[in-house]
Amino acid sequence: MIRTRTVIIVGAGASSELQMPSGPELLSRLVQTFDFSRLGTEAQSREGLLVARHLAKLGERTGRDANDMLAAAHRLRSAARMGRSIDTVIDQNDHDPQVVAAGKLAIAFLVGQAETRATLRDAPRLPGDLPLLGKPEETWLYWLGQLFTAGLPRSKLEQAFRDVAIIAFTYDRSIEHFLPFALTMAYGMTLREAQEIVARNLVIHHPYGVVGRLPWQQGQDAHAEWAGSDQAWNIQAIAGQIRTHAERQADREWVSRIRRTVAEAKRIVFLGFGYHPQNLDLLFDRTISHNPEVLASIHGIPPSNRALLARQLKKICGLEHDELLTLADQKAWEVLRDNALLLES
Repeated sequence: MIRTRTVIIVGAGASSELQMPSGPELLSRLVQTFDFSRLGTEAQSREGLLVARHLAKLGERTGRDANDMLAAAHRLRSAARMGRSIDTVIDQNDHDPQVVAAGKLAIAFLVGQAETRATLRDAPRLPGDLPLLGKPEETWLYWLGQLFTAGLPRSKLEQAFRDVAIIAFTYDRSIEHFLPFALTMAYGMTLREAQEIVARNLVIHHPYGVVGRLPWQQGQDAHAEWAGSDQAWNIQAIAGQIRTHAERQADREWVSRIRRTVAEAKRIVFLGFGYHPQNLDLLFDRTISHNPEVLASIHGIPPSNRALLARQLKKICGLEHDELLTLADQKAWEVLRDNALLLES
């Protein structure tokens, strides 16, 4: 159980451990899927045909014809070949609403498709087990589940959520989908009971939106089953829930709430995070003054950038002492496994 007010900030590097696409991989899939030159030939792909149909329907909703939407998709595909992440590519073309709309549709389709291919499945093979392929203990979700349940009796289970908030810079629903199964395994409750507890207590923010709420989650937003948003009947509505960086920045109330969540934390944990400036800008607007402990995974960060990153984190987190910052050159699951005692203290 987490006993210190903690914020866990999750990036695409953590999701990639579940065979979800990283930022560059998502762009690569966009470039491949948005290649419509093969439409109408024997070489056309199923994905390309589906996306073209979704784009045509999107055009109908916005008063544009299919050719306009295909042109917008081509513009997005071209920019993606020069881009760093899909959200920055969309922002670069914010002058064209059709390109932005095509980009959001691409996210809804590609991330939904990625959920179908992930090692996190829709249900476990055996009742009461975890819906994970391979070795569960080599996934960060397994260790996150332990953090929520270790040393905590069922009668006090809701206390597990009291001191933790999650900010996920990912579009998938892996955290929300997995946690009820972890509670079911740990406490023997029904999946429905576990889902109700998670829906009622989990504090999780997706700065750039998510590919639909899960059907059991509270709210009125468009929903989709796990691994179902790529072909969901309401994919247009799901795509409309995606937010660009510029749109989030313009929502001052939302940004203030997220920054306050980070500023009030006594411990900040970065998992699979890329430390892109625009994402840090959403989390921090000024130096934090109360010296939180910071645990930051740097797996995949080039060694030449690590000293600069350390200085940056010390500055924006207001760290007066070096020992308050821990840089861990490990995968997300190794960070949670090897720092379990710290995180539960």
